[in-house]
Amino acid sequence: MAGMYSSTRPSPSSSSSSSSHSPPQSSQTFNSKILLLLTLLPLSLALFAFVLQWRGEIDDPTTRWSPKDRLEFPGMDASTSSQHVTRRSSSTCAEILGQSRSLSFPYFRDWNFNYTSDLKPKICITTSTSAGLEQILPWIFYHKVIGVSTFFLFVEGKAASPGVSKVLESIPDVKLIYRTRELEEQQAKSRIWNETWLSSFFYKPCNYELFVKQSLNMEMAIVMAREADMDWILHLDTDELIHPAGTREYSLRKLLSDVPKYVDMVVFPNYESSVERDDVKDPFSEVSMFKKNYDHLPKDTYFGNYKESTRGNPNYFLTYGNGKSAARVQHHLRPNGAHRWHNYMKTPNEIKLDEAAVLHYTYTKFSDLTSRRDRCGCKPTKDDVKRCFMLEFDRSAFIIASTATEEEMLSWYREHVVWTDKALNLKLMRKGILTRIHAPMVIIQGLRESGTFSSLIASAQNTSSRAELLSSVTDDNTSSKVFEGKNDDKTTEAGLTGRKVLEVSDIILSAVPPLSPPTINDDDI
Repeated sequence: MAGMYSSTRPSPSSSSSSSSHSPPQSSQTFNSKILLLLTLLPLSLALFAFVLQWRGEIDDPTTRWSPKDRLEFPGMDASTSSQHVTRRSSSTCAEILGQSRSLSFPYFRDWNFNYTSDLKPKICITTSTSAGLEQILPWIFYHKVIGVSTFFLFVEGKAASPGVSKVLESIPDVKLIYRTRELEEQQAKSRIWNETWLSSFFYKPCNYELFVKQSLNMEMAIVMAREADMDWILHLDTDELIHPAGTREYSLRKLLSDVPKYVDMVVFPNYESSVERDDVKDPFSEVSMFKKNYDHLPKDTYFGNYKESTRGNPNYFLTYGNGKSAARVQHHLRPNGAHRWHNYMKTPNEIKLDEAAVLHYTYTKFSDLTSRRDRCGCKPTKDDVKRCFMLEFDRSAFIIASTATEEEMLSWYREHVVWTDKALNLKLMRKGILTRIHAPMVIIQGLRESGTFSSLIASAQNTSSRAELLSSVTDDNTSSKVFEGKNDDKTTEAGLTGRKVLEVSDIILSAVPPLSPPTINDDDI
């Protein structure tokens, strides 16, 4: 028995061995509990967050662009839905204006352009155009984004066709004035014909005829602007975009609100597009390189690189270089040609800003050569083109388009218009002569991706039939849009500005034509 009990009694050595293994076992149990807790905690939090989000009590980060949480822009409506019409139009410009499959630009999610803005100053743009929707729609909505409220469009050709005009008429604060016999008879009675400041352009074809027509249209637009209680008026072509550089908000309204009260007109020096390919289809979305205006460059930089900048062309710019201007809407205002404004009763105060500009997308498409040729019936001779065109490059382009083959035209276009020398481009960019500007491209691409253009076209096609359209537009487009408004001549009081101006000057009494920049041989430079 003693032997049996002794065999079951633990020995000192075995007891100490058992006690030494006890602490590791308890440590393993503790670690297992910690791991289990760390596993269950995030899963519980994730489940809790999912339940809250499902019940609508928490925001999804992808939908945080709500009206209460974001900075609202002019034209944004908090009550509008973020859904967009995705139906594509059968229009020929649908490929350019159609909605993209990529994600929408968030700033445009709740944009509503059907609004009456109380923001000041109120800005309007007038233009004379025969372009199609693929050019006019981006032009209009880009300028709406930067603060323009009203548009006076003098339309003819393609722009006055039923399919195009119906869409344009559906846009709020866009007024169409058709080139009709009634309009021409009314403009024939204009006091401009009895004055001398525009007389040197009368009774000449092509560009001269267009210049007079633009001036007559601008005269009518001034009356409309006063009736609509506008503060500022600009004249732009539909291949030009205002670039309101120098404002934190990229806003033309902010830019003009900072102009001192004593200033009557603001000149925007023009930058000229410098295309890098010969197959551009949509200039506003494909062109980002521009040549700066002489007014925005040091003289030594301008003249020191003049030869390389012209690349064998007649002038520094292909077309005009004297910019466009905005004028306060006031009594006795009149046009002074397509590039300037004047006043019958006083010499206006005019300034040039040192940052803002007009972006001129000229000859950006190869087809621009033939389109200009088809609009003019002049003979392709050196003597006759002087009668039709004011600028030397336009004359050369017309002769080439009228006499050369397709291959010769393309070769000429690449040599004189397309910037294919990357080394030269980089050099001139480092000198400050060439510059990249992406803001218009980003804004217009955002508008396109948000469905602004395609939904507008689809909506216009669905809201009225072709029969209704033809009843409002006679066979020869004799309708003229007239609207009522206040007849006050208000100007917004602007505070003093810290923005630099280049000069304050008097405006000459004769009409200002499109002028080329100074050449290297100018004696007065």
